[in-house]
Amino acid sequence: MQNNIERKPMSKIRMNTELRNKLFNKIKNVFETEDTQEREAFLQAREDVDSAYEGASILAQKVVERAYPPEDVSVLRQFKKKYGNPCDVVAKDKCFYFAHNENVDEEGETEETKSHFDFGLFGNLNGSEYSSEEGKKFAVAYYREELKAKNCNPDIYAQQNENKDNPHKTKYVDECMKALGHNGSSGYHNDSDNNIGMAKEFDNPYYLDVIGTSYCRSRAIACTKDEYTQFEQWRVAKANVVSKHQTWIDTIQKQCDQLKIGLKAYRYLSEGIELATELGIQVDEAELIRTNSTGLTIYNPSNLASMIKGMKNKHQSREAKILARKQYEESLN
Repeated sequence: MQNNIERKPMSKIRMNTELRNKLFNKIKNVFETEDTQEREAFLQAREDVDSAYEGASILAQKVVERAYPPEDVSVLRQFKKKYGNPCDVVAKDKCFYFAHNENVDEEGETEETKSHFDFGLFGNLNGSEYSSEEGKKFAVAYYREELKAKNCNPDIYAQQNENKDNPHKTKYVDECMKALGHNGSSGYHNDSDNNIGMAKEFDNPYYLDVIGTSYCRSRAIACTKDEYTQFEQWRVAKANVVSKHQTWIDTIQKQCDQLKIGLKAYRYLSEGIELATELGIQVDEAELIRTNSTGLTIYNPSNLASMIKGMKNKHQSREAKILARKQYEESLN
């Protein structure tokens, strides 16, 4: 007896790792572009640091040229041309020890207040003359969009903020540093003079002529207390970019953590689509299932069956080929 019961097409597509990852990435991309308070605060901090850099660099030029007048620099350069290395005492630098003597101690004696200010992209944010992770955190936050465009992860420091160094973190940090043009060495700040690309382009406007040794800690440059305060405010603006970036990424991470838990629990793609819809995110189901990692649509049972059948009977007998040809010709009549 012939079975006349018709099979209904499967209406539910089961979740798998690939579908979960596709859905997760689409939703995460929306999280990163939403106009939230945290994102706006981060973008504002980057605008503010540009203004702070402009003001601080103009002030630095004023203070440095007061200590090393351009006419003296010009004379010393002429001496170098005439007498060679013994008169090679002029160099360009982008980091300086600024100091003032307007504070007094408990006994009423004046005391020196000084700090190291590095105008470079990777310049330390705490006054040290040595490189640190904080400078790199500023760099990746400042150039976040440019690094994303290069398939780097500029959020890696923020995402791994509470974790120690590990291979995952190191891999993505190294990729960011390479994309930025960091010379790859660590330690004393002058290593950054070998930077290339974005880092070099960022640093170039802030080099000034100084007289004396290349080690800036041996040549503290006098400034007023008010000028010193303005330099500190510029450095705070740099640190604020790092802080606001961290706060913004923290909010995204929390959302993504919950998203991963939910998607892992869902058995069917329709549940994930419903979640996206509830979040106000439009996701095209057909686009998600159109291809798998091999580029073939196999999630539909009919398509999967056809693909599997196509893997079989690779070799046909002569009789089978004749029969197939005969059937083809008959279909044309």
